[in-house]
Amino acid sequence: MSIKEEIPANRKEQIMESAAALFATQGFYKTTTAHIAEAVGVTQPYVFHFFKTKEQLYLAVLERAYNRMEYAFNQVEAPAEQLCAAMGDVFVELMETQRNEMLLLMQCSATPEPKVKEFAREKYAQLHETMRNRFDLAGINNSSHEASMFLAYGLVISLSAVLELPQLMP
Repeated sequence: MSIKEEIPANRKEQIMESAAALFATQGFYKTTTAHIAEAVGVTQPYVFHFFKTKEQLYLAVLERAYNRMEYAFNQVEAPAEQLCAAMGDVFVELMETQRNEMLLLMQCSATPEPKVKEFAREKYAQLHETMRNRFDLAGINNSSHEASMFLAYGLVISLSAVLELPQLMP
């Protein structure tokens, strides 16, 4: 691969990183593609070269975050009695290392844009199913309830981070 071919991919990643940071701190509506372009040091048309709309960029950031989280959860190997805690530890680690993306994932259901709502609905259902299957395979009783509780804890952890209220941490 030539250096010329590497630069756009690197810039695309920079755009997504800056977008995640801005969306996480300013929200979907207050963040403009001009803000994102300025943060990266490129022109707004350059952002549109990779992402045709702000919504498409937002969804790409969410998709990357979801894939990162799902991959991390699938890498956890622990005995049944420690599986939830081990997966919780992975989520806390993701909150530390990929804070903006994880906060966006946990908050995206509150964005009223139809495509974003559909993304959230689909991915939360998929994540619940993944967790339920993992818990079933581990022999954890009432796996659907446990998967729901796992997701609820993740949402509370995110809320705690956003509001800077550590006493909310489960």
